[in-house]
Amino acid sequence: MDVLGVDACGKQGWVGIRVMDGRYAGSLVDVRLEALVERAGEVSVIAVDMPLGLVERGWRAADLGARVLLGQRRSTVFLVAPRPTWLESEYVAAGDRCQELTGQRLSRQAWALAPKLLEARACRLADERIHEVHPELSFRALAGGMPLECAKKTWRGQNTRRALLAAAGVVLPDELGEADRVPADDVLDAAAAAWSADRIARGVAERVPEVPELDAEGRAVEILY
Repeated sequence: MDVLGVDACGKQGWVGIRVMDGRYAGSLVDVRLEALVERAGEVSVIAVDMPLGLVERGWRAADLGARVLLGQRRSTVFLVAPRPTWLESEYVAAGDRCQELTGQRLSRQAWALAPKLLEARACRLADERIHEVHPELSFRALAGGMPLECAKKTWRGQNTRRALLAAAGVVLPDELGEADRVPADDVLDAAAAAWSADRIARGVAERVPEVPELDAEGRAVEILY
């Protein structure tokens, strides 16, 4: 079973962690998600930490459900604005559209994700192997259903996450190759996505919500882990 977990990593683009039969099998970094996916070759599942399915009005049930599950780590899940919001070309107009469709304005943090969100959605429409995941849900599952205490950018938080992955068989080496210069939290998130990708491939992944909404393309709006 050969799968890929992917996380966005700022100006470097995207980082991918490959897992084969539940074990670490290498890293990839590319400025474009499409190129990274192409380089990954014949993997069975690609799990991406980026919103993929968008609703037409209101907030996604997937995000609201994930926030409930994550408790004290709920702030790691931002509420994804409806699809028409992302069709706007600048922040103020996007904020107005979001206000109209949800009753709240779009945050600048969320709007900053627009290029990568749209890039990931385009890849998903072209490739059925791509699924949405959220690393904190993955780490919660790895920890036996308990949200982690420490944030992923802290020393304790990073060591806890690496240890949880190792206990599940995904042992990240000290030297990763292409991902050596990627921030540690992005590598850990990509590895957690890969762990979830393996669960998706084996048919044992869980989903939020249990009964998903459908987007404009008729695809499930869900987060798997």
